[in-house]
Amino acid sequence: MQNFLSVKDAVDVQALVKEALLYKKTPYADKHLGRNRTMGLLFFNSSLRTRLSTQRAAQNLGLELMVMNVGQDSWGLEFEDGAIMDGNKAEHIKEAAPVIGQYCDIVGIRSFPGLTDREEDYSEKVINQFVKNTGRPIVSLESATRHPLQSLADLITIEELKTKPRPKVVLTWAPHVKALPQAVPNSFAEWMNAANVDFVITHPEGYELAPEFVGNAKVTHNQEEAFKDADFIYAKNWSSYTQYGQILSQDPSWMVTMEKMKLTNNAKFMHCLPVRRNIVVEDAVLDSPNSVVVQQAGNRVWSAQVVMKQILLSIIKEESPYLF
Repeated sequence: MQNFLSVKDAVDVQALVKEALLYKKTPYADKHLGRNRTMGLLFFNSSLRTRLSTQRAAQNLGLELMVMNVGQDSWGLEFEDGAIMDGNKAEHIKEAAPVIGQYCDIVGIRSFPGLTDREEDYSEKVINQFVKNTGRPIVSLESATRHPLQSLADLITIEELKTKPRPKVVLTWAPHVKALPQAVPNSFAEWMNAANVDFVITHPEGYELAPEFVGNAKVTHNQEEAFKDADFIYAKNWSSYTQYGQILSQDPSWMVTMEKMKLTNNAKFMHCLPVRRNIVVEDAVLDSPNSVVVQQAGNRVWSAQVVMKQILLSIIKEESPYLF
């Protein structure tokens, strides 16, 4: 594994999940792998689970860490080629990224889309500039279009809790007060399409995800129909892809409630967090025994750790091929 940007970087998805579950039992088994190596974590946006889980995973592997809030702890970065830098951006990515690469063996990047220019956001300008210029393996801690560490943690959670070989998994849109990116639903859909699940996406009209992420999922605008006999309900809001970044609906009837959960096969409730109670999902669902959002968040450590392990093994193999 040279970089971790999407499910496409996982050679064997099921093997990754199994390894992650082993780490959950033996978190320090490979603490030697990161000895005398450093990982840099660059955050362009706020974070709780991503920041803490990635730090914990790195420590479990013996990695040293450098963490920076870009633009607050550093100079503002310019990403445009040919820019006349007479504004508030003091340093270009073409210098910043390779300098960071001099200090770090692995670099994690977290950045959000602007939600105004779909073409720019879906070109993944920020993370791709780091891939191009850093000269080190890059781990996506969330990008404009994907959140692969979250999605791997989601799949780990489903693997732990499923009661049948091929569970029914439903991704449902839910209302929110803000316009949110499509990164989490895009990524979740991508990983579910690569897993052995019966995958359904439900949302109001106008909230269709990009076709390349929907894949083979069944899509319906009838939320109650989607919930029938589901084994897992994953709630998430996202803004419109077709009318890019816009809020087309805040229909409260799409909130996940206990009444809707009764339509399921005693389904587990999932959400990537943070979640707005009584807007996205009612208290009763989150406070019920079937809510697994905390377990899901805990699995972020193991998804990050198994990815870092694969990257560290690639680095070691490149440095010392005779060991393999």
